[in-house]
Amino acid sequence: MRWQGGRRGGNVEDRRGLGPGKAVGGGGLIVVVIALVGYFVFGMEPKDVERLIESTSTQTSSPQSGEIGTPEDQAGQFVDVVGANINDVWSGMLPDYREPTVVLYTQGTTTGCGYGQAAMGPFYCPNDQTVYLDLSFWQQMEDQLGASGADFARAYVIAHEFGHHVQTLTGTSQQVRQAQQQAGSQAEANKYSVALELQADCYAGVWAANAAKASNGAVALEPGDMREGLKTANAIGDDMLQKRSQGRVTPEAFTHGTAEQRMTWLNRGYETGDPRQCDTFN
Repeated sequence: MRWQGGRRGGNVEDRRGLGPGKAVGGGGLIVVVIALVGYFVFGMEPKDVERLIESTSTQTSSPQSGEIGTPEDQAGQFVDVVGANINDVWSGMLPDYREPTVVLYTQGTTTGCGYGQAAMGPFYCPNDQTVYLDLSFWQQMEDQLGASGADFARAYVIAHEFGHHVQTLTGTSQQVRQAQQQAGSQAEANKYSVALELQADCYAGVWAANAAKASNGAVALEPGDMREGLKTANAIGDDMLQKRSQGRVTPEAFTHGTAEQRMTWLNRGYETGDPRQCDTFN
């Protein structure tokens, strides 16, 4: 993936090095895997995953704020350039688009949705319209989930979270929450969650299709990049994660979509480049 000549947005809040705000205790790899499953399979909010691993944590009170701008390290610059390009793409598609904040943190941090931890993976908080990333998660995805380590595979995950921001701006997320509250069962509520997540995958593909145009070619996919993105989409499908965690597949518990569905919608967004083709609800 080509990105190093891309525009830097300077809208990253870097909290790395500030400490987690909450010291995480024992539990090790088992806790990390449980929390990963909690986030990716069950679609938990930060506060819910916090409860899940509460027995291995000790809490302190420390609201955090970091330096805002463009980080100096390459990983931070990658997030900033990719985020700026995603903003440029969506600004050209949504007249009232507002850029989200992107927070980089280590281990854990305070958020508008509760306490966020690295074990939860990248996530978007609609309450403060912020994308939260602990960059160590990239390596965890590769080592534990079999995801790709290619730049575009990582950018796809960022773009997926920005997709949730788009859904908040358009009111889709709010409509889904209302529908879930009115659902007759948890399985029915989960279907709305799946549709929301698959649409965010499709939106990530829409960004990828328009990245080069929005940056005059400075940010663009190269041959083989989409294949690596699809590899990651496959690795984080609900069915794949359930097989890893419990050895069986429970479709009624799906909240993000199967591997096949996630690959299909990411690819559809990329092939069409049109967010109107991302109607995963019908």
